[in-house]
Formats: sequence, structure tokens, C-alpha cells
Amino acid sequence: MPGLAELMPMLALLLAIGAFAGVMAGLLGVGGGIILVPAFFYAFSSLGYQGPDLMQVCLATSLATIIVTSIRSVMAHNRKGAVDWGILRGWAPGIVIGAVLGVLVVAQLRTPALQAIFGTLALVVAFYLGFGRAEWRLGPAMPGGVVRAVLSPLVGFLSVLMGIGGGSFGVPLMSLYATPIHRAVATAAGFGVVIAVPSVAGFLMTSVEGAPPYTIGAVNLPAFAVIIAMTLITAPWGVKLAHAMDPKPLKRIFAVFLALVALNMLRKVAGW
Repeated sequence: MPGLAELMPMLALLLAIGAFAGVMAGLLGVGGGIILVPAFFYAFSSLGYQGPDLMQVCLATSLATIIVTSIRSVMAHNRKGAVDWGILRGWAPGIVIGAVLGVLVVAQLRTPALQAIFGTLALVVAFYLGFGRAEWRLGPAMPGGVVRAVLSPLVGFLSVLMGIGGGSFGVPLMSLYATPIHRAVATAAGFGVVIAVPSVAGFLMTSVEGAPPYTIGAVNLPAFAVIIAMTLITAPWGVKLAHAMDPKPLKRIFAVFLALVALNMLRKVAGW
């Protein structure tokens, strides 16, 4: 078992990551996973944990934190009557199917492939954050039938491939189908629970190589515990900052930051 001297650098990095992720989530309303996955990867790899399955650990641990944060978020939004339970119930089965398929795919892929997928999808998210418009529409209401049967598994599948909850894909999707933004954010938190619970159950049964210490399956327990503790502390700070300043230009700055992170990950995959 690793000694305290070996664990301290990892814990220090995780404390900083958790503080930053919490503030950004509260300030911009972005899901923590979009920050946590690349942060976990750079932290663990800089400490020498560079096994072929490191990205699996990053994705799984990020999703484990999302279980806690999404449940808290759903409860808070539900107290204000903001969660659209009709949308959540209708979309949940397909999202679960997509999430399970995502775990099966991730378990077969090594770190370079998962980096390439994350980098590509993160660029899409960054584009929407930077250039998306509230008036963009695909339809007047959330679709059912064949369209829902296609889109709901896709939301779960892509979210697991990135290690994120429901916000990055769910909020834009609901906004494009004329769901009011506060209701979209609240309902997407429910998407996060539906994505994270089955996927983490699958990742706990996954076997990985070269993982950081105290990893069960693909979930790193110190990272999970520290991130949860820090985001609970710092997310309210971000909320207070959001009320004190205009978040729109900050969202564009974050979009640029996310694009740079994604491009750097793609650069490393390409060997440049």
C-alpha cells in the first residue's frame, strides 16, 4: 500500500482540482465532468500513473462524483418545481441504454482512443458554449417516438464516453426543443443521475491496468472523496460570483479554455 508521502502530492492536486471545478460549476452552470476528466488525466499522469487504462479511471471517477452532485442538484431544483419529470421519465430508459453501451465501449478502448474521443466531443461543447444562441430551435417541444428513441441513447452514450453528466448535451438539446433554460438545467441534472448510476456500477466491475492507488474497478476513491468535499464547499462561491458579474463573457472565455484543453489532448494523441 502506498505511504502518506506518496499520497500527499495526489491529494494536493485533487484539492486544487475540486476547488476549481466547484467554482466553475457554480459560476457558469457547466457540469464538473467537462473539467474533471482532463484535470484528472493531467494530475495522475504527472504523478507517474500512465497506464494504458488511465482515461478509463478519469471517466469513471468523474461519473462517480456526478452521482452525488446531480442528486443534490435535482433535489434543490425540485424544491423550486423546476424539474420536468415528464421529460425525465420519457428519456430515462433510452439514456440508461446508451450509458450501458458507453461503458461496454469504454472498457474496450485504451487511453489514446479515449483521449481522441474526449478531445473531439469537447470541441463540439466548446463551440456551443462560445457560439450557441438561445433562439436556435430544432422543434417546438421535446420529441417522442423515433426521434427520442435515437437521441436518448445517444445522450447517454456520448456522456459516458466523455465522463460527464447530463448538462453538456442535455441542456443544449432541450433548449433546441424550446424548453425554458431553467427547466432544461434542472431536468438535465436528472439526466446526470440516470447516466452516472448505471455507468459507475459497470465501471466498478471493470479491471484496469496501472491505476492510481486505492482504485476499485476504474473508480479512484481518494479522487472521488476529495472532489465531492471540495465541490460542496466551493460551488456556492461560484454561485455568489455569478450573481455579482455577467457570466456571458466568462462563458465565452471558458469555451476558449475548453477548446485549448481539447486541442492539446488531440495534439498529444497525434504525437506532436
